[in-house]
Amino acid sequence: MGLSNQLVAFTLDEQRFALSLASVDEAARMMEITPLPHAPDSVLGVVNIRGRIIPVFNLRKRFHLPEREVEVSDQLLIARSSHRTVALAVDEVSGFIECADERIVAADAILPQIDYVEGVLRLDDGILLIHNLDLFLSLDEEESLDECMKVEHGHQPL
Repeated sequence: MGLSNQLVAFTLDEQRFALSLASVDEAARMMEITPLPHAPDSVLGVVNIRGRIIPVFNLRKRFHLPEREVEVSDQLLIARSSHRTVALAVDEVSGFIECADERIVAADAILPQIDYVEGVLRLDDGILLIHNLDLFLSLDEEESLDECMKVEHGHQPL
C-alpha cells in the first residue's frame, strides 16, 4: 500500500484544484481586501486575519481564467508556502480528499513545464490539479511583495 496524500480541494470557474493539507491553515469567508499599491499583478491586496496582515492572491490571473469581481460568496484559503502565509481567493473550498500516491500522475508526465502544478489526480467526475505553493510566486514577485508589505504596513514578511 502506497503513501497517502491529504489534499484540500477548491474551485475556480468550475475547475478543480488542490493544495496539500499540510500547507493549509484554514478556509475563511471572503472579507474586505485592502489594495496594496505597487504589489505584483497577481496580488489583489491584503486582509487582516486575527491581527495578521496577509497578502491575497488572484488565482484567476495566475491560472489565466477570466477575471471577475470578488463576490461575497467567495472564500479565502489561508495557506503557508516555505516563505510566507498567503490567502488565495477562490470560488469555493470544496472539501478534503485523501488518495494514495500512485493515483497521482506527475504534472510533467502530462505536460512538461506546466507552471505551479505538482500532480494531477483523476477523479470519477473529472480531474484535480494539485498545486505546489512554493512554486507559486516567482523570486521577483517575492521581492516585490516583501518591499510593498514593508512600505505599506511596516511589517516584516509573515
